[in-house]
Amino acid sequence: MNTLAEAPPKEPSVKDIITGLQNTVSASRLSLFLQCRLKFYFRYVLKLKKPKTAALHLGNSVHSALKAWNKARWLNKPLSLKELHDEFSKAWADDSEGSVKWEPGEEDDEKTTGWRLLDTYIRQSASMALTKPDAVEVSIEADLSHQGLPRLIGILDLVQQGTIIDFKTSSSTPNAASVEHLHETQTSAYAILYRHNTGKKETGIQLHHLVKLKNPKLCITDLPPMTQQQEHRLFHLMDNYYEELGRTEFYPSPSFACMGCEYFGECRRWH
Repeated sequence: MNTLAEAPPKEPSVKDIITGLQNTVSASRLSLFLQCRLKFYFRYVLKLKKPKTAALHLGNSVHSALKAWNKARWLNKPLSLKELHDEFSKAWADDSEGSVKWEPGEEDDEKTTGWRLLDTYIRQSASMALTKPDAVEVSIEADLSHQGLPRLIGILDLVQQGTIIDFKTSSSTPNAASVEHLHETQTSAYAILYRHNTGKKETGIQLHHLVKLKNPKLCITDLPPMTQQQEHRLFHLMDNYYEELGRTEFYPSPSFACMGCEYFGECRRWH
């Protein structure tokens, strides 16, 4: 019996990738496009893989442990501190998304910092732990085609009593006056997703910054529900994202942030 070998799957063209990116957008994707189009091109179009940084590994591990902590609360089976530590250690050992090239002694120091952040968070948010979450780490989307916009996707870290909560790790204390402005694209996107999927208006938005200081601390920024003006701004940015992405013009946006960019070498060779 003759059999035909299956042809290997065809790699999508740049045009196909860009079309897909036009059709669906997340807050992080939109923010990066606004920040630097060339970096967006390297990450989402060429999909260049880069080693994971120590800071990203720490943040991901803390985030995974908090997900386990809040999911256990949602199931009415709260974790002990020891069980939380076990979840953190399991997340720390996970290298499925790439390993980190550690300097001698660096990994132990960073792991200790990560656990101290978690311990601080649990102790300082004890009152919040008494209330059952509405949702934990939920992937949702909003079809905005009736607005002539791409489909919006995202993951909400935590929703509790109608408040959208997002976790962040930071090396410095956030400035309350600038936090709302810096994260408006993300918070507005989350509000749209929440309203689209619940039919209700969020009671508010909270950004929980776990700050990596000698004495770690938790900084909570309370934000009001999204305003109509913020919704209009987000929709305008999404419309601009769709139109500009279709022009396939990717160029750098030099700033002080370039020094910490993983694509600095590629950017310097850009032409």
